[in-house]
Amino acid sequence: MAIVRNLVDDGLGGIPHNAITGKLEDLVNWSRARSSWPASFGLACCAIEMMATGGAHYDISRFGMEVFRASPRQADIMIVAGRVSQKMGPVLRQIYDQMMEPKWVISMGVCASTGGMFYNYAIVQGVDQIVPVDVYAPGCPPTPETLIHAIETLHTQIENGQLMKRRSATGRGAEIHVEAEAPASRPVPVAIGTR
Repeated sequence: MAIVRNLVDDGLGGIPHNAITGKLEDLVNWSRARSSWPASFGLACCAIEMMATGGAHYDISRFGMEVFRASPRQADIMIVAGRVSQKMGPVLRQIYDQMMEPKWVISMGVCASTGGMFYNYAIVQGVDQIVPVDVYAPGCPPTPETLIHAIETLHTQIENGQLMKRRSATGRGAEIHVEAEAPASRPVPVAIGTR
């Protein structure tokens, strides 16, 4: 029948079953990975790169994430971009607690992941002391390509269903460290009238 379409992996991350024999858990995880809405928590220079990722050049709308939510009740992924001060820590935790389950956290940049160059009393030495982190995106600041790679890594883990099992067993995030992506080569601007 033409109504029952085989959802084989066609490069878009399809489910390896058809609509009748597929597991409901696979379908739910597949749809969660493709309809995640981020809650932006931009605190420093990493936020500029996060905004660039949402722009037309990188187009994260192809992942179903084109709308950064200002309300935590409408978001399920928190991207912590930049250093977290001790005063901002309780605010970060409150926003995380207001997000609906299931929810995930991406730590963007070395300042959010480890405190970066700010080894002092005012900066939290890793956002994982406040919220469970699922994916760490390295860099100072990480490029938009690195953030996209972290988002794709998180989507793969959501589809596998491993994050929910790990979170219920340990109460912690996945703590996956991704490698920094090399930035795409950009043309060097040349002044008009020079040779």
